[in-house]
Amino acid sequence: MNNKKVVIGLIVLNLIVLLGQVYPEGAPPFAREVNIVFLVLSLTFFILQIKRKN
Repeated sequence: MNNKKVVIGLIVLNLIVLLGQVYPEGAPPFAREVNIVFLVLSLTFFILQIKRKN
């Protein structure tokens, strides 16, 4: 998969998570799930990047 597409996806998820932190009343009902997905995908991405560098 193209790293640029993955990074753009992570940025979009990050913006949703950030919006929920800055303006909690405006957070969508699925904000908790988006936060968890973002954290898992970020962790996976970083682990894969570290493994590829070695």
